[in-house]
Amino acid sequence: MAPPGARITLINDTNFLTYAPLLPAAAAGTVDPRHIVVPLRERLKRTMLRVGYVTGGDPAANTLRVEMISGNVKEYRYDHLVVALGSVSRVLPIPGLTEHAIGFKTIAEATALRNRIVRHFELAEGLDDKEQRAAYLSFVFVGGGYAGLEGIAELADFARDALKRYPRCRETGTRFTLIDAADRIMPEIQPQLADFTRRVLGKRGVEFRLGTTVQEVRDDAVVLSDGDTLIARTVVWTTGVRASPVASRLGLPLDNGRIVCDETMRVQGYENIWALGDIAAVPDPARPGNPCPPTAQHAIRQGKLLGKNIGSVMKGQAPKPFKFKTLGAFADLGRHTAVANLMGLRIKGFAAWAICRFYHLAWLPGADSKSRLIADWSVEILFPRDLAEMGQLGHPPALGDSGPAAPVPDQRPVAALQPPAGQSPTD
Repeated sequence: MAPPGARITLINDTNFLTYAPLLPAAAAGTVDPRHIVVPLRERLKRTMLRVGYVTGGDPAANTLRVEMISGNVKEYRYDHLVVALGSVSRVLPIPGLTEHAIGFKTIAEATALRNRIVRHFELAEGLDDKEQRAAYLSFVFVGGGYAGLEGIAELADFARDALKRYPRCRETGTRFTLIDAADRIMPEIQPQLADFTRRVLGKRGVEFRLGTTVQEVRDDAVVLSDGDTLIARTVVWTTGVRASPVASRLGLPLDNGRIVCDETMRVQGYENIWALGDIAAVPDPARPGNPCPPTAQHAIRQGKLLGKNIGSVMKGQAPKPFKFKTLGAFADLGRHTAVANLMGLRIKGFAAWAICRFYHLAWLPGADSKSRLIADWSVEILFPRDLAEMGQLGHPPALGDSGPAAPVPDQRPVAALQPPAGQSPTD
């Protein structure tokens, strides 16, 4: 803990924290998107929050340049700097990818994806041509990791429930396809659990194209490396993450885009600069010679220890090394089913699903947020999903215009997969 009188300033591009593991549930409408975000001003009582974007830094002068949301550029001086910029979607130089695909890493993308699916159901219901209808009812997920599997499981269930309200769409049916370059899904868990996941989702109609890559993404199709072309107007990109490119503006040592740190999370070569989470290459005690994986369970525990380490240093004490080792992993497959690897123990089905729910409830910050989440889960059991398409939220018509709000055809956030200004997709 920081000593009394310490002044703490947080620079962030939003005034909330997103609990990312529940993004698939938010996209599928089983939880309200507002209930998986935590307002920073409510939780950080001792912290001064400033909403803006880091544009650069001078470690030698202990300064940080920030463009505020007002457009003004301010310079902040610090005694200690903590870099926790996280990660962004890893984008490959595939023709049409950034123009036609949508990511699945932010609350904006999850909400836009749900709205897009509902809008495509509405479009398909009004079409007479079955082939055109099928394109709007086909969905391709690229990436066989946790995000891809949880996302396609939740949204396939959402689409199945939605079909009950759309007679013409029900006649055509939906198609969900998962593509991955590897020969198996979720390489982080045991093959038995991965096989179980594939069987469960296969029974729900999900198709798997493994050992295959995407060569091109078109407005209405995906071209694969094996020569096949999948007709689909929705492509979801979940092939992993890379460290935020903002790290390159800070003048700090990098390793594959991640800031190089020692075992106490101090940045190499600096006594007063620290880093944690996806942006930091902190030595992994479980895999000597490798950095910690970019997972939430590592970032959370790094944050707790780093706060104590800075407090210790300010009191003249030595910081402690990060010693946490992965406890396991799980994937929520919906319909009261999940898979979990807990310290080598394989768990699947309802027991794993219950563990997933308790885990999320334990780690979501704040009693109010936990209560809202429990309420959402209860409503999910008692009532059908809401199919209102709210893509025009935030896009009101011009004052005095009696017509509808400006259309947002694909409900895709602007530049969802575009790299930051000045960066190429492979930087």
